[in-house]
Amino acid sequence: MSVDRGKYGSKIHLIVERTGLPLSVGISGANMHDSQGLEPLVRGIPPIRSRRGPRRRKPGKLHADKGYDYRHLRQWLQSQGIVDRIARRGIESSTHLGRYRWVVERTMSWLAGYRRLHRRYERKADHFLAFTSIACTLICYRRLIR
Repeated sequence: MSVDRGKYGSKIHLIVERTGLPLSVGISGANMHDSQGLEPLVRGIPPIRSRRGPRRRKPGKLHADKGYDYRHLRQWLQSQGIVDRIARRGIESSTHLGRYRWVVERTMSWLAGYRRLHRRYERKADHFLAFTSIACTLICYRRLIR
């Protein structure tokens, strides 16, 4: 997404795993560029327990759209040991979401299904983030009971 400097509202930033379960969620003002939200999101990924071996503290690969195509973000991901798969500005078509990036769009549409998140009613950002976290928890719960 690009920045609309005069736009009011909020953006929900989301990192999901391969099947669409939310791992890390954050919010920002609608006038803040997407690229500024990547580092806090990646740092917010909790350690994931596996059946064997130590807990994974970071993803192996990160797929992202053109809003995150900046050299400093690619260098930071590389320093964290994460392989970046970020769409290139001016090279890849924006009409195609890609083979992997559509999973995030699907999860965002699941979040949009919660009426409380479709339109922001809360004045405080902490409250809106709490409702977003509850919605992510419900998405995970509904996936587990299937």
